[in-house]
Amino acid sequence: MVVYALGLLGDAASLSDIREYARRDENSAVRYAASDAIGRILAQVPKTVNAAVAADLLKVATTDSDGAVRAHAVVQLDSFRDTPSAAEVERSLERIETSDADDTVRWHAAWMLARGFAAIADTTFLKAQLRDPSDVIRLESVRALGIHGGPGSEAVVRSMLGDASWRVQLEASEALLRLAHKPRTEHLIADPAGLHLPAVPALPAQTAAPADAPAASPSPAPKVSAPDTSALDLGPPLLALTASEMNGPLPGPHPRVLIRTTKGDVVVRLYPEWAPTTVASFLALAQSGFFNGNRWFRIVPDFVVQTGDPTNTGEGDPGYTIPAEENPIEQRTGVISMGLDYKDNHPVRDSAGSQFYITLSPQLHLDRPFSTFGEVESGFDVLAHLIESDRMKTVSRISDG
Repeated sequence: MVVYALGLLGDAASLSDIREYARRDENSAVRYAASDAIGRILAQVPKTVNAAVAADLLKVATTDSDGAVRAHAVVQLDSFRDTPSAAEVERSLERIETSDADDTVRWHAAWMLARGFAAIADTTFLKAQLRDPSDVIRLESVRALGIHGGPGSEAVVRSMLGDASWRVQLEASEALLRLAHKPRTEHLIADPAGLHLPAVPALPAQTAAPADAPAASPSPAPKVSAPDTSALDLGPPLLALTASEMNGPLPGPHPRVLIRTTKGDVVVRLYPEWAPTTVASFLALAQSGFFNGNRWFRIVPDFVVQTGDPTNTGEGDPGYTIPAEENPIEQRTGVISMGLDYKDNHPVRDSAGSQFYITLSPQLHLDRPFSTFGEVESGFDVLAHLIESDRMKTVSRISDG
């Protein structure tokens, strides 16, 4: 956790030692934290971006014994997209995507390739990856082709409109817009024609809402106050001993909430050990009925669904803000995080209130500024059906799990 904190601080003076931890520490949690810290320092202190650091990250990404460490090292390579190391990084990402035995590492490589290196990627390679069994890899390959363009890209991307995955279909639609030099969809108000939406499953009986759950209420929202930070539920002990525990919940029971939407039910498991103030605020708002009736005011295909604003405009809040609680949990598919205000196109730290979002696909570029505080446990397919006229009917706490 000290190594991770040095990354939060952008402590460039410690970079040499942190690189050593990433390469050689015997504990995978330390190597994960060190890789994360390297990425944060590179992002905050541009002068630290050099070929030697790129080589270190690539070595970790290709040789570390733990897949969670390899995957997280891949994410930190974004700082090298516009450097002399870019071509080497791009070739390495292709090799990782096709040869790593861990599917999680492979989709991380596909994500980074699309996010940072699509413009110099081999289109023949990208087209071949459209046949991968992983829908995330197909999705990211479609995204990369939409960015790269080139002869034949439009026809290939158009063929993915019939993919079995609704997420791949949506990204294909968005990639076609990009190829036509049109803006991407910022607000989903209707499902595109021909979309293969998954069925909405019934939830197990133990996740049912309490009998006295309040009905959806119109605004104005109830008056609420900031959580008492002197009496927070800190959850399980924050003692991550493996890389996987650095990227998810610690062993033990966790609070859960049932989000009952106009399209179905979603159960979210919250992580107070990583974001205690955020979880306390979220649970208090839910208990007060603050969220009841809130519209999903922002739905961006292949990105996020966002709600938690009583004004349903994207400008509302509970009348208070909570501090940032950055943590090492990646913004993979289905995580729940707090929204932030923006200034000059940059998120403003410590500006979270009541707005939150759930990711529809991996959004690892959001790892550093946003506070992740839980993950969808069941009902993710409900999110596929949401459009911006849908609402949260009720949000209520259910049994811990």
